[in-house]
Amino acid sequence: MAGGDPRVPGTDRSVPLHWVLLMVGIVLDVIGAVWLLQGVNILPGSFMTGQMFWAYTGGIVMIVGMAVTAFAMRRKSEHG
Repeated sequence: MAGGDPRVPGTDRSVPLHWVLLMVGIVLDVIGAVWLLQGVNILPGSFMTGQMFWAYTGGIVMIVGMAVTAFAMRRKSEHG
């Protein structure tokens, strides 16, 4: 058990930080993709549809998500 890993509530177990980062990265990628598709009017049905602000914001969120995911994968390979 590594000292820096988050604890599972109600237990003595910890979750390896790379798994937490990986999940955060994937969630950011999915949210970013939805915003991007809504912004470019491919995924209609909300106030974001057809608004380029959301397309740009979605693209930025996806890039951040990819960076977090890459960092998590690199951390996993370095720490076993």
